[in-house]
Amino acid sequence: MKILAAPLQGYTDSAWRLAHTAVFGPDGLPDAYFAPFLRVEKGDVRPRDLRDLAAGPAGTVPQIIFKDLDEFDLLTTALVSNGHHHIDLNLGCPFPPQCHKGRGAAMVARADLLRAVADRMTSLPDIDFSVKMRLGLNSPDEWRSTIAIIDAMPLTHITVHPRTGRQQYKGELHMDEFGELLGVVSKPVIFNGDIATATDIAALADRYPALAGVMTGRGLLASPWLLAEYRNDETWPQERRIAALLAMHSSIFDTYAPTLCGETQLLSKLLPFWEYPAVHLPAKLAKTLRKARTLAAYLQEIKRLGS
Repeated sequence: MKILAAPLQGYTDSAWRLAHTAVFGPDGLPDAYFAPFLRVEKGDVRPRDLRDLAAGPAGTVPQIIFKDLDEFDLLTTALVSNGHHHIDLNLGCPFPPQCHKGRGAAMVARADLLRAVADRMTSLPDIDFSVKMRLGLNSPDEWRSTIAIIDAMPLTHITVHPRTGRQQYKGELHMDEFGELLGVVSKPVIFNGDIATATDIAALADRYPALAGVMTGRGLLASPWLLAEYRNDETWPQERRIAALLAMHSSIFDTYAPTLCGETQLLSKLLPFWEYPAVHLPAKLAKTLRKARTLAAYLQEIKRLGS
């Protein structure tokens, strides 16, 4: 069963991906990292998105978010010209600024556009495509109206987060709907959503024997050792976990420190790293770390964590 690393805007950029690759050996790495989505901004592909992809690690799969065929063409052309051979389509972003324009989770109900995209894919036979989707934007049964179109696309797999866009990352997972979707598609299906522990991965594998794999995002951010624990059937002691977090942090710091101007910019890149792993830190230290407003105060808390 494949284990993939999900894209999360503002978190899983190249600095995080490279740090994870450097710290965790073969047993701890995903079968593939999926990068945060590329978008069209002011009529063109954002250059910083392409730069982040180029920074690595090798084999990272780019994801695109689009509202129409013109944006799809612009983004795919840019990626193909930059040597990418696998493109993931974002049909799952839940954030209102994207959904209000017809992107992300809103795409699940846009049958005409999905048909046009499917047709366009046939003109790119050398590109592997995949889809990451929600069950819908407002209702968990919206997928039913377009799943045949999606399943007919030339896809390597379909990743499904069984929530609606309106739910964002809260509320129940609609597992009954997911089970029905799994039963009607012909493409390999990857499960995404609330995978926080090795036990969660094992439980999904047992519950859905037909599942092709899982994709973890927030769970991997919180516990970057998650895949190593699952594959080796072990639980890392707290000291080993903290050491791994500090090693990742050191790598991210070394990536950003030479290029960013001023403490504010540097802290804006470093502080998000601890948002999800905070569950593994002493509560008082995690709170103080989040409130650090100077680099000196921040590094003092990092030193305390390592002592």
